[in-house]
Parts: sequence; C-alpha cells; structure tokens
Amino acid sequence: QMQVVETGGGLVQAGGSLRLSCVASGSIISINVMGWYRQAPGNKRELVATIDDGGTTNYADSVKGRFTISKGNAKNTVYLQMNNLKPEDTAVYYCNADVTAHWRETYWGQGTQVTVSS
Repeated sequence: QMQVVETGGGLVQAGGSLRLSCVASGSIISINVMGWYRQAPGNKRELVATIDDGGTTNYADSVKGRFTISKGNAKNTVYLQMNNLKPEDTAVYYCNADVTAHWRETYWGQGTQVTVSS
C-alpha cells in the first residue's frame, strides 16, 4: 500500500528557514514527479514546486529564489528548502507523488503545518 509522509513543518519567524522532507513508500516501480503544494485557510491548494524523474524543476512565482526542491539519495525522497520565509508562506504543505506502481497514480501526504510569524 502506498504511503506519502511529510515531516519538517513548524513555527518560524519571518526571514527564517525550514526544510520539509517527503518520503513515498510502497510497491513503486518508478517515480514520475514529486512535488509540494500548500493550502492556506480559505484558499485553494496551490502548487509550490515540482521535480520530475529527470530532475527538471518547476516553481510558483511567489517562491522562486527562496525555495529549492531537491531529490534525496533515495529516489523516493524529496526535500523543500525554504529560505527567507514570509508570513504569507503560512499554510499546510502537502507532498504529492506521481508514481507508477501497477499503473500511474497520484498520492498525497497528510500535510505538515508551516507557520511564519511577523
């Protein structure tokens, strides 16, 4: 059974940094894309950053230059390094894994809270 688990959220002051981690586990044949999304209260879930199997990355304009997505040594691990955090970055951050197991499917983690105080 597939699982996606995020860790690393917390409370930080504006200008600070946090690093989120995500691990996808289960009967995975290949990882197609892994990414981070976030949802603030009253808002829709939005893309933060993605990285595909070839290492190509994509970022929301609001986080370019501040956030970096990267893969771990284990191919089913992805990180989000968040620097120069702003209060508007406050949200629940979700990891998304687009994988091929028996067929191609997308899985979500349970989310991790990031709170940036001003």
